[in-house]
Amino acid sequence: MYTANENRYNHMQYKRCGRSGIKLPTVSLGLWHNFGGGSLYDPARQMVLGAFDLGITHFDLANNYGPPPGSAEENFGRILKNDLRPYRDEMIISTKSGYLMWPGPYGEWGSRKQMLTSLDQSLKRMGLEYVDIFYHHRPDPDTPMEESMGALATAVQSGKALYVGLSNYNAEQTEQAVRLLREMGLKLLIHQPRYNMLDRRPEEGLYAVLEREGIGAIPFSPLEQGILTDRYLKGVPADSRAAGASVFLQPEKLTEELLGRVRRLNDLAVQRGQTLAQMALSWLHRSPVTASVIIGASKLSQIEDAVQAQNNLTFSEEELRLIDEITIG
Repeated sequence: MYTANENRYNHMQYKRCGRSGIKLPTVSLGLWHNFGGGSLYDPARQMVLGAFDLGITHFDLANNYGPPPGSAEENFGRILKNDLRPYRDEMIISTKSGYLMWPGPYGEWGSRKQMLTSLDQSLKRMGLEYVDIFYHHRPDPDTPMEESMGALATAVQSGKALYVGLSNYNAEQTEQAVRLLREMGLKLLIHQPRYNMLDRRPEEGLYAVLEREGIGAIPFSPLEQGILTDRYLKGVPADSRAAGASVFLQPEKLTEELLGRVRRLNDLAVQRGQTLAQMALSWLHRSPVTASVIIGASKLSQIEDAVQAQNNLTFSEEELRLIDEITIG
């Protein structure tokens, strides 16, 4: 029987999420890859329990995480039932709907039917009465936003979610969603954008909206699919994501020009006493808007390494200037 590390809160730093009562750990664990399917249950359990022992209280899921879709929630539900049930009130558990989950016209996007049916399915898979955060995973170009935001409001009003969030919405879409939710008596807690040192799009207005509205940000893909680590400094390892059949990171993306920039970033990280991955995570926290950063993992040691980012979250003006010079010219 699992018993949590009694010192789990002694070292983790927690940061307030926008203008809310919620604080999130410096890093949160995302279960996008490596947590679905029956063969991955044991390593998934080791990573989830190990993360909780490190003070990571936030676990981020979505209806379609796996593969196969839904299996990450099923595995997480087993871990909750067998190990973490006594600690449920210490955890922030999130899920999302919006990407393809089942066949037919109601299996994706942002209709009221899709979103609320998806939430019910997620709760059943995880064995939960409610999630702490329910996200709309992506904006729907064909469904009125009033309908999608109304579904989020219903999730809270029905007691199936405590807070709501958005993911992959741009600045203008976020402003519209915030206004609609406010009219429904609901505040947007959090936004989950794709953001890292090599992908700076949230700086083009989104972070300004979040800061003005008191909404926290929790970036995903902070390591750019592993590029912002030391994994590719000497080329493409045979066992890496880029060398496999990944649809997210192809070897041709790893140009010598890009790897040259990554090596310069790594040199700066070494000077700071950090790994490149740790510096990439710390850099996202330079903004007070960032409440936490979602990491993925394939083994517990990666989570342990990521948590050490909190040991140096400050940057000098010269370090920030150099990072900008390397990454955006």
